[in-house]
Amino acid sequence: MIRKTLLPLAVVLMSLVGASGCGVFGGADDPPAEAAREPGAGDSSGQAAQQRPYDVKKLLHPAKKYFGVAVDGAPSSMKPVDAFAKTVGKKPNMVGSYSSWGNGFNAEGAKNVFDDGGLLYVSWEPFKPGLGEIADGSQDTYIKKFAASVRKTAVPVAISFGHEMNGHWYPWGTKDTTAATFVKAWRHIHDLFQEEGATNVVWVWSPNVVNPVPSVKLEPYWPGDAYVDWVGIVGYWAQTGAHTFDTLYGPTRRQVAGFTDKPVLISETSAEPGERRRDDVRGLLGGVEANDDVIGFLWFNIPKRADWRIQSSPLALAEFKRLIADDAFGFEVPRS
Repeated sequence: MIRKTLLPLAVVLMSLVGASGCGVFGGADDPPAEAAREPGAGDSSGQAAQQRPYDVKKLLHPAKKYFGVAVDGAPSSMKPVDAFAKTVGKKPNMVGSYSSWGNGFNAEGAKNVFDDGGLLYVSWEPFKPGLGEIADGSQDTYIKKFAASVRKTAVPVAISFGHEMNGHWYPWGTKDTTAATFVKAWRHIHDLFQEEGATNVVWVWSPNVVNPVPSVKLEPYWPGDAYVDWVGIVGYWAQTGAHTFDTLYGPTRRQVAGFTDKPVLISETSAEPGERRRDDVRGLLGGVEANDDVIGFLWFNIPKRADWRIQSSPLALAEFKRLIADDAFGFEVPRS
């Protein structure tokens, strides 16, 4: 994982090929995209608290593809999303954010995104105290408070707990915990949300692409179909390594197909600047559009370890604009 120390070039490149937290973000002492993190906003208004939770079932199998983005400053402000939309020529209908364990739920941000016709996507990162403490119930007060805040917003929210759990670069990954503990923690969180009536959540189980960690099998980390709505796949396009949609995402998709048929979202991605970037953009958007089981993608447009912003490469931006204009991408999230 790329942190605050220099690593050999080969390690850096390996982490970039299909990694996110390992290659794009830092660890607990170097939090990812601080402006994109959730600030722990309070609960929604009393009026919203009286509403029934949004029924997310209508969002699970969309007729068109989700087009998501993570940008500095969102979702607490939607101005960065508006600026990105102007840059690429289409408004995203999903906005990515990051929340460390212990932070409150950004209810205001969730409503900002929904009011703009989109879905908030939260990567919930359990840096501390650890999966064991979450699984054994000692974090229940916090979980219930978070779930109650989600419920009271009465808008849909996608939550990915412990993304990239099959990697070794996060404390909830393979180095410091087990697949069984991850599954127990996931199910416990899900059950508490159900008890709190927070049914307005799309649960996204989001491993890293298996390419850099081929010995780690995904099925032991699977909580079960009753606990997951979407399979998210984290995978970045680097200047070395996999350079087609199938070589980057195919090995992971084929493993997943062996134990579930849940819809797939490319839940965190971007293309490393360089000679291949235009082709990589074409490969990403073309692959998402061509595969019926893939319901969209979320583009990481924040400079972190590299300038992942699409506008940093004029030729790649032109290709992105051309392809995202297709009617297959983007739709307004239903209001009720």
